[in-house]
Amino acid sequence: MSENTNEISWADFEKVLIVAGTIVRVEPFPEARKPAWKVWADFGPYGERKTSAQIAALYSPEQLVGRQIVGVINFPEKQIGPFRSQFLLTGFHTEAGVVITTVERPVPNGARLS
Repeated sequence: MSENTNEISWADFEKVLIVAGTIVRVEPFPEARKPAWKVWADFGPYGERKTSAQIAALYSPEQLVGRQIVGVINFPEKQIGPFRSQFLLTGFHTEAGVVITTVERPVPNGARLS
């Protein structure tokens, strides 16, 4: 194991609510310091939630709406300028920009990562 990787228990992992959702709306976020979109996603039984995501370098709104993504929905809400973020849209940082985490085939909105 690398020196900067700290082991966690299964109980620690179970505390993080990582679920599938479908992006239903995307709007510009001109007030953001770095290029970002305002993103709303339907998480089924967990409802619709919004976030600010720095994914504008690789994705247009048209490419995002209707896509199923993976989000963390039990972090505390975070104020980002004039916008309140309610979930973390997961992804991978690359030199070109953030690549969003998606599912390999459709699953129900709200399905939990296991």
